[in-house]
This record gives sequence, C-alpha cells and structure tokens, in this order.
Amino acid sequence: MSDPYETTEQHLERLLRCALNSFDLSDTTVDRLGTALAHSSSLHSSHHSSALHRETYRHTYLLSDGTALTLWELVHGGGRDDAEAARRHELYDEESDAQIAAARLAGSLWDTAAPGDDSLREDLEALTLLMSVPPVPTPRMYAQDNSADHARRVLRRAENADRPGAATTGLLRAAFAHHITQIFGRQYHVDGRDAGFTLYEHAFLLLDGSETSLWEVEHTATPDGRHMCEVYDDEQSARRAMENRTRIC
Repeated sequence: MSDPYETTEQHLERLLRCALNSFDLSDTTVDRLGTALAHSSSLHSSHHSSALHRETYRHTYLLSDGTALTLWELVHGGGRDDAEAARRHELYDEESDAQIAAARLAGSLWDTAAPGDDSLREDLEALTLLMSVPPVPTPRMYAQDNSADHARRVLRRAENADRPGAATTGLLRAAFAHHITQIFGRQYHVDGRDAGFTLYEHAFLLLDGSETSLWEVEHTATPDGRHMCEVYDDEQSARRAMENRTRIC
C-alpha cells in the first residue's frame, strides 16, 4: 500500500517506476495524471495461496479540472513466502484489463498443473488443444469504453513482427465498443521448463455496424520466462503461432 506521508507526486512516481507495463498506459492518461492534486488508495481484491500471492489496488486521483481518474495496480508474487523484492507490479487504466490480468495469474498460467518431463502424450494433447475448434461462444456484450484507444494499446504491446499493420490500425480508429473473451489457456513444458499460453479475442464494433477482432496471444515461452504479447488479425494465425512456440528447442 501507499506511504500515508508521501505526496501525490511521489506516489505517482513510485507507481510508474515499479510497474512493468507503465508504457501501456495511454498518453491521455499520463497527461491527465500530471495534473493530479490528491489521491486515495484502497485494496480492491486479493488472493493468497501457497502458489500465488496477488492483490489488486484501486488508486483514485483528483485532477486540477475537478474530475477523477482511477488506476488499477496488480501486485503479485510466487506465494506467501515470496520475498517482497520478487513481487511484480502492473498498472492498468481500465478495470476490465486488470481483471483479465488477475484471472491470467490465478487461472490458466499459474494454477494449472504442468505435465512432467516424461509425459509426451500430454504434450501432444496440448498441441491438439491449441489447434482445436473452440466451443460456441456466448453472445457478445459490447461495452462503449474508449474502444479505439483500447485497440491502439493492444496493438502497441504486440511484439511479433507479423502483427497487424496500418490497414487494421486505421480500421480500428472507428471502433466505439469492444468485448474481450478468453478463448484458450494452458500451461505445459516448453524447452524443458513451464510456459503458459493464453489466447484472447478482442472484438470491436465499428461505426458502420460491422465487427472485427484482434487475436492476442500472451505467453511465457521466452528465454527469460517473461510475459510476451503477440497480436494477429485472425484466430488461425494466433493458434499457429502458439503451436510454433511449443516447438522451441
């Protein structure tokens, strides 16, 4: 939690310095935070187990124009005995993004048992699941919540060279509502260590009434085990990318 004696400026500086993903905050949000006059912090939710220690904090700021702005801070580590220095901090300006990140930690990436080194059959089953047809989705409930900016931030955090290009970026400037669905989640061995994979569909409703989607792959099949995001124009490409990642050697 915050130091009760720190100023709002010091509080913001600490939050932005500690967050691994502070670059994901929109430029508009960062500019508005620069006018913060006062702040209030509270614990929003928490999860504590032998495998995971996670807390979500709500930080609300009073701005110079009289409006309020909220940041959602996700703090997590390996469990109750994990050192404070090993805990990771993430920041989001949308509660829905913080909820997705929290679900990722408590669910598919961390709580699912990974197969042993000798379980080739389970690895093959995992590969089959990656390419399998998902169940029929529930009806989308589109939310009008700065959707064009949400699309911009999804594309900005994509690290794959074949991410959607200028045509998709231009199209999504007309997005006025969006809906996020977790399509797939699994953790298993890649190159001799645990790696988690999650697939999200970011569906957008455009001004002309049409729909389009971005497919985001989040995984830890990286040399240092960090989280990496890849974004694709279609589900088949996203699933093929996950399959290719499982073959790293």
